[in-house]
Amino acid sequence: MRSTVTVVDFGTSKIIALIAEVSSRQRCDIVGAGIAAYDGYADARWNNPGDVNSALDNAIKTAEEQARSSVRDVYCGVPGQFSKVYTVEVRLELQGADPHVTNKDIEALFDLADQEMRDIPGVPIHRSPAWFVVDDGKKTLEPLNLHGNEFRAMISYVKADQFFIADVSERLRALGKVPFGFFSTPMGEAILYISDEERDRTALLIDIGYLDTEVMAVEGDTIIYHKVLPLGGGHMSADLAYGLDIPLDSAEQIKRSFIFGEQNAQSSFEITGANGATQSFERAKVESVLMPRVDELCEEIVEAVKASKVRLGNWSSVYLTGGGLAINRGGREYLSEKLGRPVRELPRKAVKLSSPIYSSALGLLDLIIDTRTNSATPQSGIGSFFRSLFGG
Repeated sequence: MRSTVTVVDFGTSKIIALIAEVSSRQRCDIVGAGIAAYDGYADARWNNPGDVNSALDNAIKTAEEQARSSVRDVYCGVPGQFSKVYTVEVRLELQGADPHVTNKDIEALFDLADQEMRDIPGVPIHRSPAWFVVDDGKKTLEPLNLHGNEFRAMISYVKADQFFIADVSERLRALGKVPFGFFSTPMGEAILYISDEERDRTALLIDIGYLDTEVMAVEGDTIIYHKVLPLGGGHMSADLAYGLDIPLDSAEQIKRSFIFGEQNAQSSFEITGANGATQSFERAKVESVLMPRVDELCEEIVEAVKASKVRLGNWSSVYLTGGGLAINRGGREYLSEKLGRPVRELPRKAVKLSSPIYSSALGLLDLIIDTRTNSATPQSGIGSFFRSLFGG
């Protein structure tokens, strides 16, 4: 039996709509994708509220045209700027003549964490564990039946801005669509692209968008640290536009084609204006304008990682995505030098939508499909118990 899932991802410069057909045989087949540019958001507010509806409508209509179908129910991603990640550590004493972890003990830990989160503002849209520990044992995500005296856990919550949920719901209804659910976009991206093994060792995911950059530390089944930096690829383009006195779209072309590293064949950059005239800029001039902003962003990323106080081991992975440095040759290597760690590109999860600009939308789609599938399929065992708790 096939079902259709429609998701919308709100980026800082574009809205992406994906329509996917889901079946038991073929888990996910993306049949429609729409993308629409808009002015995005900053400081958790729309930069141009008047253009959001048209961009939202265009993205969904383009996806519908490709899918050759009309959709009604829409799942929405909540961006990092409109949500906050909280972590709570809780503990309890195991009871009985033969103390060991039971389902009731796991529920009790989550109840304790829920109580601590109760007075924190925002709409809860996600809850999942980073780890469980019995006594001084190893961290695990499968604590059931472990013997010991003290049972501890770190549990992560994502709470969404009430304004975003209310505003987007109203906009979808105005377009004749039904807001069917809200999910954490950063959470979906992190869980889809970073493997279980890498999350067990704690990993970093850095997503450089157009107007902001998100720095995430991921452990277990969740994000344990999340920081939004008010800098992105758009600030690099704006600097080039101002410093070279060229239109923003021309500056964007130069930024995207820039190759990082001293050993490259780029000596100059050429752009063609609207009047057909060609301008040429020496690489040294472009570097003098572009690199201060790139270095500022890298320094902010390094500081965010330090401020997280997350312990990264020698085997901890670092990934880079988004439309900033990830699409530039040498961009990952340049950031790697600043971080003092190897920086990898995300593994490809879709053949047609493999560009880094689609990574957050694909992660969101995967999270929603997982939640729908697990809630609709009767299952047994500890995995089913966890999914019933963490299903969003």
